[in-house]
Amino acid sequence: MPYARPDFSEYVGHFTKDAVPIVADDIDPANAAAVTQPAFDRLVNILRMGRILATAMPWTGRRAVALTECPWGSLIDHSNKYLPFGIGFAKARIFAAGGGPALYLRPDLTEKQQREYRHNDDAERKGFHPHIWAFVTPFVPAYAPQGFLDDHWHNKPIVDYSHEREWRVPHDFTFHFDQVEFIVVETYDDMARFPRDLKDQIGRDKFLILDVYRQIERLWPVHLIGGS
Repeated sequence: MPYARPDFSEYVGHFTKDAVPIVADDIDPANAAAVTQPAFDRLVNILRMGRILATAMPWTGRRAVALTECPWGSLIDHSNKYLPFGIGFAKARIFAAGGGPALYLRPDLTEKQQREYRHNDDAERKGFHPHIWAFVTPFVPAYAPQGFLDDHWHNKPIVDYSHEREWRVPHDFTFHFDQVEFIVVETYDDMARFPRDLKDQIGRDKFLILDVYRQIERLWPVHLIGGS
């Protein structure tokens, strides 16, 4: 690995959840179940399809597949926010598919960009290209000065997802089983009820059971995640 350090990973994960996507009305009805079922079933559907569907991102509404670098030490905390079901890939695979780190952008910089015209006064090309918008998420941390919030954020909630070190792909992401680096489930029961053919094709050694990790952290609390 070019970056062998505990706060950095060569892998990113896509975690599923039970909640319906922020914008689901423009999803092909044939694929609706893949993004509206419970988290466990969504993970199974992703593997069945060999594809993660791009859905609308918060704030910009642009479609993308969201993943997180989420180093091992913060995995429990991350799974508490979403759910403990996920699929992991090498960053190299995501980059080859057109993906990369999300752009955590201050709203004052976004405003400046939106005022720019790339070709003289062509208002139709104002601001970012749609693919760039798919990567953008606001960066408005809790430590932003009140004057900044008044001028550029106008009483909206604080937005700071920089701890997730998010990556995005600005379209549906397709993959083969040999490109799957890991699968996250919560319990041994989840592992047992996972479809046998998928376990056979992916390899049982690639399944990470979070209950085992929680037990390790309880006995040897190295990371002390989530105040535990």
